[in-house]
Amino acid sequence: MLFNSYEFIFIFLPISFFIYFYLNHKKLIIIAKIWLIIASLFFYSWWNIIYLPLILISIIFNYKITQLIIEYNDKNYLSKQNLLQIGLLFNIGLLVYFKYMDFFIENINTVFSSDIGLLYLALPLAISFFTLQQIAFLIDSYEGLVKERNFLDYMVFVTFFPQLIAGPIVHHKEMMPQFENIRNKVVNYKNISIGLFIFSIGLFKKSVIADRFAVWATNGFDTSTLTLNMLEGWVTSLSYTFQLYFDFSGYTDMAIGIALLFNIRLPINFNSPYKSLNIQDFWRRWHITLSRFLKDYVYIPFGGNRKGKFTTYQNLMATFMIAGIWHGAGWTFIFWGFLHGLAIAIHKAWSQLGFKIWSWLAWIITFNFINIAWVFFRAKEWDDAIRVLHSMFFGQIELSYKFLEVVPKLDILRDYGVTFGAGFSNIGGNKEIMFTIPIIFILVLLIKNSNQLIDNFVPTKTITFLISIIFSYSVISFLTIHSEFLYFNF
Repeated sequence: MLFNSYEFIFIFLPISFFIYFYLNHKKLIIIAKIWLIIASLFFYSWWNIIYLPLILISIIFNYKITQLIIEYNDKNYLSKQNLLQIGLLFNIGLLVYFKYMDFFIENINTVFSSDIGLLYLALPLAISFFTLQQIAFLIDSYEGLVKERNFLDYMVFVTFFPQLIAGPIVHHKEMMPQFENIRNKVVNYKNISIGLFIFSIGLFKKSVIADRFAVWATNGFDTSTLTLNMLEGWVTSLSYTFQLYFDFSGYTDMAIGIALLFNIRLPINFNSPYKSLNIQDFWRRWHITLSRFLKDYVYIPFGGNRKGKFTTYQNLMATFMIAGIWHGAGWTFIFWGFLHGLAIAIHKAWSQLGFKIWSWLAWIITFNFINIAWVFFRAKEWDDAIRVLHSMFFGQIELSYKFLEVVPKLDILRDYGVTFGAGFSNIGGNKEIMFTIPIIFILVLLIKNSNQLIDNFVPTKTITFLISIIFSYSVISFLTIHSEFLYFNF
């Protein structure tokens, strides 16, 4: 069930909200929890009920293994470390089987010229997110940082529907105390106002901005027979760069907004990442909860920066290549992770040498690196990435013939290899592209982000009117363009 679907907005969300707070109002606290779990599992099952047993098995197993860890004593047959290893093996094995098995088989067939049949497994919805969340809980339990003994509370922690499908990836300690706070069991009208405001912004990002960029990105990347000119190549890459940002940040805004309706504050997941002046700062701003997981549960356990410079760079490379394959089973994802690991290592070495450059130049280098790296992240095949990159740097420079109608003297550019044609016809674009991309740059770089808007939010009639306008326009846009969120694929 999509956050931007009519079923969710007008049926599921209102029913879930009113029944949850009605039960709490009647002091039926446990039944309210059960209701929230049932609603969340129904939300999850809407996509494909066949995978409901999978998430339930994952939850039950992880709860049982963490209870054994929490209640561990010397009489146990297995050591605490053995229990942790079993838990990690189960979670990683589940992820590997459903997400990467066909990828492994394809590579085995290529290397050994074998003919092992593919399994053609559909990727279970949210498996990457609920698996990481439970791995974090498992490790935190082993280290004595959390002790959750109530099964219903653990179910709420994993299945809470605003963050179940695509994050943010939350820690037990930052979410569950909120559910126990008696004040959060009462309707809070300020939180409702803020929640609807942020939800509407997220809906606008997804339906109005991301889905429009999706058309140009899809045409440019997925039509392998096209020969893109240079401008079409750059528009294709920038379209995906902005589509991904507004799609995922839009989803996160909607998740944060929905959670606020239930008086739950989810952690910030985006903080204007395209304003970053270096690649390290980018990862402090982009998908913040994933970056936190990778640092705490991958990079630091590998040794972090404790064993010398060379080992530090090795750990960085390994961490980011894991980040790459976490996003998808393909060599393009792994290479994307490799590029970011390499960039982080170079930045670290550069900083240690004490070199500095102008801020504007640092932004240009950082943004263009991110944009180019996204090409490999988006391309379905290696050849598609090379085709788009070739057009960006070696493609024919072609301008729309309409420019000649306005400024005839531009015809002199033909002497310098510039041609005039149908503009962006290969990617289904028109003059809309020429003003959309500059406007989005202004929006991304100069306008306050959602986090800042929440901090400064004061409910007024003007804000209420603005919410109504944004929400209505977004819903109308959704009538013409309907797509799922990109991170559902990861």
